[in-house]
Amino acid sequence: MKIQYYGQWREQKKFTEPSLELEGAAFHYDHREDEDYYTQPGNLFRIMTAEQQQVLFENTAAEVGGAEKFIKERHIKNCYKADPKYGEGVAKALNINITDIDLS
Repeated sequence: MKIQYYGQWREQKKFTEPSLELEGAAFHYDHREDEDYYTQPGNLFRIMTAEQQQVLFENTAAEVGGAEKFIKERHIKNCYKADPKYGEGVAKALNINITDIDLS
């Protein structure tokens, strides 16, 4: 049995935490405010040792290996946007040819 989650993990406004008074108002940060989703993971990937990167590739393959192909390809594309070597390593760990993926 494959469990599929499409849309269930979208943000639900009715469950938003109320603001909290600290030294001023603290409130929900909308992480979608900017569109830079790749700089931080790319920077983290580049400071990893080759051994740490390999563990990341293997762990990723173990976790998403059973997913549908389009999900694996989308993940590879996102990894590639963070750092091309990251995407290539994940693709290799998943036995997917990176040249078969539309990376645009």
